[in-house]
Amino acid sequence: MVFSRFRFQIIFRIVLLALSIALLFYIYERTRFNISLIIIGILVILQVIFLIKFVERINRRLQKFLESIRHSDFSSSFSDAGLGRSFAGLSKAFTEVIEEFKKNRAEKEEHFQYLQTIVQHINIGIIAYRRDGKVDIYNNAIKKLLRIRNLRNIRDLGLLKKDLPEILLKLKAGDKTLVKLFMEDELLQLSVYATEFRMRGEEYTLISIQDISSELDEKEIESWQKLIRVLTHEITNSITPISSLASTVRDMLLSEDDGIIKMTRLDDDDAENIQKAISTIQSRSQGLLNFVEIYRNLTRIPKPNFKYFPVSEAFERSGQLLKPKMDELNIKYSSEVFPPDLMITADPDLVDQVVINLILNAIHAVKETENPEISILVTLNNNSRVIVDFKDNGYGIKPDILDKIFMPFFTSKKNGSGIGLSLSRQIMHLHKGSISVKSKPSEGTVFTLTF
Repeated sequence: MVFSRFRFQIIFRIVLLALSIALLFYIYERTRFNISLIIIGILVILQVIFLIKFVERINRRLQKFLESIRHSDFSSSFSDAGLGRSFAGLSKAFTEVIEEFKKNRAEKEEHFQYLQTIVQHINIGIIAYRRDGKVDIYNNAIKKLLRIRNLRNIRDLGLLKKDLPEILLKLKAGDKTLVKLFMEDELLQLSVYATEFRMRGEEYTLISIQDISSELDEKEIESWQKLIRVLTHEITNSITPISSLASTVRDMLLSEDDGIIKMTRLDDDDAENIQKAISTIQSRSQGLLNFVEIYRNLTRIPKPNFKYFPVSEAFERSGQLLKPKMDELNIKYSSEVFPPDLMITADPDLVDQVVINLILNAIHAVKETENPEISILVTLNNNSRVIVDFKDNGYGIKPDILDKIFMPFFTSKKNGSGIGLSLSRQIMHLHKGSISVKSKPSEGTVFTLTF
């Protein structure tokens, strides 16, 4: 007899087993029933086996449930109809857990598809790869940009440029580099920016690649136009008076009569005027030669001799050098380095040149200010790059000339040469760094060096 409920089946099986054991002992006392004893003994053993298997049914279901989760197989269902309330509750709990896992998996799939759509839609090339170079994801923009169909390992890019894989594998978080690549006789100038993340215990590098050839061409043309305007202005300022004076001297020295050129007789005043004109011509010509020599020097910055030294040393040297001038003008000067033992790899002489130039500019900006102050603050940013801020409370820089101050020969000072900031920018470029400025009229200026 089979009962419909689990507990009744257990009770029935136990009672039946108990009766079978009692009958076994009863027959055992009567040795003449040996065959019956064997048969009943076998039945007892079978009942025990069936009872164990029946009870272990819950373990098999639990094992099946856990294996379903392990293998992400959420198609299984758990029902024990007719085995009682406890089994109905257990089956319900199993089913609810499975449904929750299904829901979470569906949400993850949706998020993954959402991110995949975004990654594939943006027009900036993206590649995520592991430390060993194995590529996990790349988008359509990178395939279009590099003209590739498949990318399984970052070293496959060696077919485009031999040292490209090595360049990419050496990138760290926050690194930015420019890569020149020739594709079918076309020059691509790729801006590469890297970041790092960790997932499932493994480190990944994510890089974005963008072709900035057109932007660089526009900037280059704009720079050339600005430089030509400055050169034209300076040369015109020198050539115009020279041409005018040369014409005046010619008219004073020579006269033309019936196509015959004759030397004019000069009195003392004319000779003095000619002497002054020639002196002026000589002076302006020498000034033009000096201007050209300054321009040549601007393009001859020596290659940096890199050393590893404390950052504070650069400001101590510059502060001592310019201290008398600042004391004379009652300028409050301070420099702070955090952490104090911060080190930097750079050319000390070239860095001194930049620091001195920026401090001199700050002195000029604050010399007519009440309670003049100049401060230097050195810190590390989030990408572990050294940041140097030169702050003053001077008259500031007008917004209309803020984008011109780094141009060669551009200056707002009466006696300025206009090469200091341009030279500083080139020096920072040689150090793979940058120089930037923020300023508000009547509030002050902050120049920032990034190494």
